[in-house]
Amino acid sequence: MKVSILAGLAVLAFSGSAAAGCYGTGSYRTCTDANGSTYTTQKIGNSTYTSGYNTQTGSSWNQSTQRIGNNSYTTGNDAQGNSWSSNSQRIGNTTYQSGYDSNGNSFSGQTRQNGSTTTYSGSDSKGNTYSKTCTAYGCY
Repeated sequence: MKVSILAGLAVLAFSGSAAAGCYGTGSYRTCTDANGSTYTTQKIGNSTYTSGYNTQTGSSWNQSTQRIGNNSYTTGNDAQGNSWSSNSQRIGNTTYQSGYDSNGNSFSGQTRQNGSTTTYSGSDSKGNTYSKTCTAYGCY
C-alpha cells in the first residue's frame, strides 16, 4: 500500500539506521539511496513534510502529516500526481486507520496492542480483508 511505504520512509528519515545515507538534523534531513534517489523530511511543530525524487524514473512524490493529540492526518501525491489520504486515531491500546489510496479506493483497519502481542485487521484498498497476530515468536 502506497501510504504504508511513504509513511515508512518518513519514519526511516528520523531513525538511526538511515544515518549512513542521510545528513541534516532531527528536524530537517535529506537521505540518498544507492541509486541516487533522494527524499527530504522536515519537521515543524506537530507537522512533518516529506518529499522524494526517483533518479531512475525522474518522478517525485510528497506527503504531509499533522498530529493533533491522538490523531494523525496524512495527505500526499504519488509519483503520477494522484492524491491520497490517511487518518489514524489512537484510543487506548488500539489505533484505527482509514483513508483513500491514489486510485480513490478506500481502506480501513485497526492495530491493537496487548502486551507483547499485536493484532492487525482491516480491509485494504482492493477490498481484501486481512487479519494477522504477531508475538515475539512470529506472526500468524
